[in-house]
Amino acid sequence: MTSTVLITGANRGVGLALARHYHAEGWQVIGVCREASHELAEVAARLIEGVDVTRAEDVVRLAEELEGQRLDLLINNAGLLRDELLGEIDFDSIREQMEVNAYAPLRVTEALLDNLGEGGKVANITSRMGSIADNDSGGRYGYRASKAALNAFGKSLAVDLAPRGIAVIQLHPGYVQTRMVNFGGLITPEEAAAGIAERIAALTLSTTGTFWHSNGEPLPW
Repeated sequence: MTSTVLITGANRGVGLALARHYHAEGWQVIGVCREASHELAEVAARLIEGVDVTRAEDVVRLAEELEGQRLDLLINNAGLLRDELLGEIDFDSIREQMEVNAYAPLRVTEALLDNLGEGGKVANITSRMGSIADNDSGGRYGYRASKAALNAFGKSLAVDLAPRGIAVIQLHPGYVQTRMVNFGGLITPEEAAAGIAERIAALTLSTTGTFWHSNGEPLPW
């Protein structure tokens, strides 16, 4: 039976690289995004566009469109990076990052619980910048806080979903050459996707609720 993966924010960057990776591996890819791309359309078995994962009504519509569709893997990938300077903090910017990076993955996961059965997996694309122990440079108040919140949500999901046989993992993709960082990263989206997929493949209920770099390095909370 063909495995099915749903990826949010799948139209570009790491999301698109993940869609291409799983398509090449023979998976059925469901790509979810606000605006579709030709590149995503080439690899997605199903493309659901016009979905803003911060909008409750959009996520409800997503769940309705996927009624009865088994998901073997849900990858919460959509994300937003902004910067704030102490003394000039834009709290609306922080709020927006919390909505996209933390609340949306939890909202999507909860909405699609009926699609995830025993043996299913949830992967949250987070960041090592959400690690409190690893923070030795400060700044990035909204991004750090939103990813730390996502890590907390992911840990609770891991505990609550374990009795259903569903495993959850938090994954830092690395410093990736995407538009989010003006293409100044150290690794390509394809390299990040390969590492992420390897970590997901290794995920079991015995390792659920853990936090990893895509290169295989365990990360501190």
